[in-house]
Amino acid sequence: MSTSTYGPGAGIADRADLVVVGAGIAGLTAALCAAESGLSVVVVNKGPSWRPDRGEQPTSTFYAQGGVAVVMPGVRSTGPDDVDSIDLHLADTLAAGGGLTDPAATRPILADGWSSVSALIGWGADFDRDADGELLRTREGGHSVRRIIHAGGDATGAAIQRALNDAVAQREADPGQSIRFLDDAIVTEVRVDDGRVTGVAYLQDDRWGVVHAPTVLLATGGAGHLYAATTNPSGATCDGIALALRAGAHVADLEFIQFHPTMLYTPGARGRRTLISEAVRGEGGRLVDAHGRSVTDGVHPMGDLAPRDVVANAVETAIELTGHPCVYLDISGVPDFERRFPTVSAGIRSAGLDPAGNRIPVVPGAHYLCGGVVTDDEARTAVDGLLAAGEVARTGLHGANRLASNSLLEGLVMGRRAAAVAVGRRDLRPADSVPVATPGPVPILDRELLQDTMSRRVALRRSADGLAYAAETIASAPRRVPATVREVEDAALTLTAAAVIAAATARTESRGAHVRTDFPLTAEIGESHTFRLVDGEIRESGFAGITA
Repeated sequence: MSTSTYGPGAGIADRADLVVVGAGIAGLTAALCAAESGLSVVVVNKGPSWRPDRGEQPTSTFYAQGGVAVVMPGVRSTGPDDVDSIDLHLADTLAAGGGLTDPAATRPILADGWSSVSALIGWGADFDRDADGELLRTREGGHSVRRIIHAGGDATGAAIQRALNDAVAQREADPGQSIRFLDDAIVTEVRVDDGRVTGVAYLQDDRWGVVHAPTVLLATGGAGHLYAATTNPSGATCDGIALALRAGAHVADLEFIQFHPTMLYTPGARGRRTLISEAVRGEGGRLVDAHGRSVTDGVHPMGDLAPRDVVANAVETAIELTGHPCVYLDISGVPDFERRFPTVSAGIRSAGLDPAGNRIPVVPGAHYLCGGVVTDDEARTAVDGLLAAGEVARTGLHGANRLASNSLLEGLVMGRRAAAVAVGRRDLRPADSVPVATPGPVPILDRELLQDTMSRRVALRRSADGLAYAAETIASAPRRVPATVREVEDAALTLTAAAVIAAATARTESRGAHVRTDFPLTAEIGESHTFRLVDGEIRESGFAGITA
């Protein structure tokens, strides 16, 4: 029988067919689909309830500005000779992925995109349309045609989150479709007995509890708060990566942390910063250095709309060459900027800047984890009953560098597939017995020290010396038993930082979002490295894949 890593003992016990950890697009999509099939679902939500009377706790989904990349059957993208297709979307995704995108896993995800978006629209998502009622589409970096649908201009994620929240509220009121929320709660352990998931342990309001369930879905988002500045909300503290590693799952491609080229530059700020949507460049914005020169001229045929790793490194180079702390996004060529991009405009103004000045200071910022918990094409991990979907998962879609706006699409598709797996496991019933928890100390590094170390040594550009320094810093973390949400998060950050550093050290080449200044060339053949937690240490596993 398993014992808990944290806590003085389980004080509350519950039961469900499916536990969903996280309340963003992947998690709520899975919860809705599972409930529609008659499953009882418990959603563990690290923030406050989404209900209007308690306010809204933004997820990473909420902050997604650009939109959903999706091929609409039979719809021309921009003109009479420009028809989009799954093949074209796949080609763009493979080109962005730096040789590590798995086409066998990617094609089905892209092909399921329109049906998944249609389901989302059926749940109430309201995307922007033209005067004829047709969905408006824009173009972002790495896309060869306009295929990005959006809502509220640059508030797509917020619109999707509200639609999912409202759909959940309707299901919650239906006694035949059970979705229950554990709000202001953090999962401290995925409970595993004899290689099979039996539920989760959690901490809520200083009380410890357990939910018994045959299936657990990790949908916890990303890892932005490994760094001092990020576009991610405060909850993106690597919880799912740490939970999966401690449960025995494998991770891969953690070295590929995408830095968005255009995070608003605000000197000295920590935590979440405003993202300047890539769609701004799709609508005519231009990146220029402090002297007004193009940042991407001669760097890539697609210029400012090149894949994100290319543009981010071009920005970094321009900053180094000029000695100026940022570059600028010239928006003078974007018609009616504040109407088209109200979210971006509000973020700029909240930082004390005026978008009417037409030059927005930007720098690369930690944005998206391209790797994650290794899953198959149905969201299954190597641990029986443990699933992962969304940013926390590594399906093979993103490879070494995510193509813009593929993430919301992946969350929708894989959330639905995870629900289908849970439906197939509904008759499994883990034992009700709750063993006395055995607290165990784990490494917990001071958060600011960890973030500063990662920002200086393991950010957009890495080297052997910097990685070794970072590894020593993480290894120096004192061990203690986490007793608060903050400490649980910091333990997850510490473990995940060690895994990211191990992955970056193992990849002695530059590829996609991973740049080694001491190994600037790209190997002819790209290979993914998998890791797992063994006796408290991150070790390369050589994992070959998941079998159902």
